[in-house]
Amino acid sequence: MSTKARRAERREKFETSSGIELPAVWPAHPVAPGEPGSHPFTRGIYPNMYRGRFWTMRQYSGFGTSAETNRRFRYLLERGGSGLSVAFDLPTQMGYDSDDPAATGEVGRTGVAIDTVHDLDTLFEGIPLDRVSVSMTINSTAAVLLGLLVVLAERRGIDPVALSGTTQNDLLKEYIARGTYIFPPKESLRLTADIFRYCREHIPRWNTISISGYHIREAGATAAQEVAFTFANAKEYVRAGQAAGLDVDEFAPRLSFFFNVHNHFFEEVAKFRAARRLWARIMRDEFAAENPKSWMLRFHSQTAGSTLTAREPLNNVVRTAMQALAAVLGGTQSLHTNSWDEALGLPSEGAAKLALRTQQVIAEETGVADAVDPLGGSDLVEGLTDEVERLAGEYLEKIEEMGGAVAAIEQGYQTREIEEAAFRAQRAIESGDAHVVGVNVHAEEEDSPPPVFRVDPKSEEDQKRALAERKAARDADVVEAKLHVVKRAAEGDGPVMESIVDALRAEASLGEICHGLRDVWGVYRP
Repeated sequence: MSTKARRAERREKFETSSGIELPAVWPAHPVAPGEPGSHPFTRGIYPNMYRGRFWTMRQYSGFGTSAETNRRFRYLLERGGSGLSVAFDLPTQMGYDSDDPAATGEVGRTGVAIDTVHDLDTLFEGIPLDRVSVSMTINSTAAVLLGLLVVLAERRGIDPVALSGTTQNDLLKEYIARGTYIFPPKESLRLTADIFRYCREHIPRWNTISISGYHIREAGATAAQEVAFTFANAKEYVRAGQAAGLDVDEFAPRLSFFFNVHNHFFEEVAKFRAARRLWARIMRDEFAAENPKSWMLRFHSQTAGSTLTAREPLNNVVRTAMQALAAVLGGTQSLHTNSWDEALGLPSEGAAKLALRTQQVIAEETGVADAVDPLGGSDLVEGLTDEVERLAGEYLEKIEEMGGAVAAIEQGYQTREIEEAAFRAQRAIESGDAHVVGVNVHAEEEDSPPPVFRVDPKSEEDQKRALAERKAARDADVVEAKLHVVKRAAEGDGPVMESIVDALRAEASLGEICHGLRDVWGVYRP
């Protein structure tokens, strides 16, 4: 059989996740991609990129109690990790203390349980908060977790000005793709804008929000949808900041983003380049930002958990490595690499180390970090960059016509689009049009699963017992008075963060503060 016949038999049509058709040879691209470090930043936000320093190797971790997670953090830092990213359990994400009946069976399961400042103190024991960047993947309760960090820094004698890191603080994507929301969108946006203000005044190095496309992509969105829906949300946050009386250049330089790194290697590289260019134009042309730092798209990326397979899970090592390479070639500022056993359970210690080593091999051994935007100028990559930008722009225009991201969310637009894309992708796998090695092609009949790391059920009881002791040891009257102040602040239209931080100083718990806010703002029901 000829080569031509074999190719025709393999597939009739070649296209990316966004439906961009790929010719055998992309037509010559007539426009030079510009210079890195200058508007619109297609080739990178810094002139020297990784020649100056590598991206932050930020491994995401959290399980059980804060003491257990602290051991994992220190293990990763001792092996060369350069940043921490905290995964919180479901009760912490949803604003419940570990002793709340709603938390039963979920404490410490999907991340670490944090109820009070004592938990955070244990979580970061032996970790210098003024020298290690901390990322907290938390949204509905972001204001409380940030407040806890401020109180902890004060207790350690650290000026909050020295703190650096990120709270995800992206509520809108929760309504679209993830579901861990508490309050209605209006009140959620109010909290987001208040964090912008508070950080500008008290924690100037803190990234106030990580506007997330990651979960949108994990829910089934295409690359172009990921960029578009993320930026539609971002525009709402910028408007919320402006509505709160902030000048765009006061808070925009601290906006950060969080993207997925999926399987189509060249589309992912192009996606990051297109996103930088599109965001630079949005900020300069639509919001009239004048500070070049307001135009820069700074983003963390994570390899795609949804692509990991429980069958032949060691294949996930290869998937993760290729996705990580795409992120680096696309110019990420920070990267988390998934562990190969995450389709089976929480990452084991050895798998977490291998995930970190994957980044280190790419950085130290491949040479891809020695040149800036090494794929820039490729006809294929430049053409895909144009196409992703064009498709994302079309989605953005449609959302603007609907009245913006919140209005589109209320109409279910983004969710419908994601569901349709996810259905098409799953149908392609089931029909065999899309190949997953070890699952629907090159699959073994028998596959013995490896041992799975699990959280000790005793962790939940330990957490509840410690929380009971802390609540018994504090001045209950003072706590009650401080919680009343939080509710009064929520009832008005002014700042809320100061009252939250003050309540946390008095040993109020996360759940108590969130219950107070629920009493005032209610709970969102789609």
